[in-house]
Amino acid sequence: MIVLLAMSIPIISIVGGFAVAMFRTHGQQRVAEWAMRERIAAIEKGIDPATLPPLPTVGDPEELAQRALSPRQRALELSQGLFIGGAITSFSGLGLAVMFLLLGVGPRNLWAIGALALFVGAGLLVAAWVVRQGSAEKPDSVPGSPAALR
Repeated sequence: MIVLLAMSIPIISIVGGFAVAMFRTHGQQRVAEWAMRERIAAIEKGIDPATLPPLPTVGDPEELAQRALSPRQRALELSQGLFIGGAITSFSGLGLAVMFLLLGVGPRNLWAIGALALFVGAGLLVAAWVVRQGSAEKPDSVPGSPAALR
């Protein structure tokens, strides 16, 4: 029963995350639709379209801000997110493994649940390191450098 409860938490989190994203996107679509209808109604009444406010952008504001970042900045932010996720997952897995090992309830290999999370977190940490290494700027690729002007 404990295993079922422990494994249902991430599943519920993932489903909840998808639900929040779907509702947010649906809400943004509705706001954009209402703005378009108001704009069409104003144009039908003879108001100059140039005097109307611009339509709201549909999309995540963070995603729109990401588009303004350089590829290196995006990679560094991705690396930071992977590192944070990896650290949290690793230490959560370590905590679960130690807890199940010390409790000694159920099968003797119940600690492997924590080890699984520990290795997933370690994978995220490795991914963060790889992304950070791949985003290192080389002197030749710096804008405005003599090598870039050739």
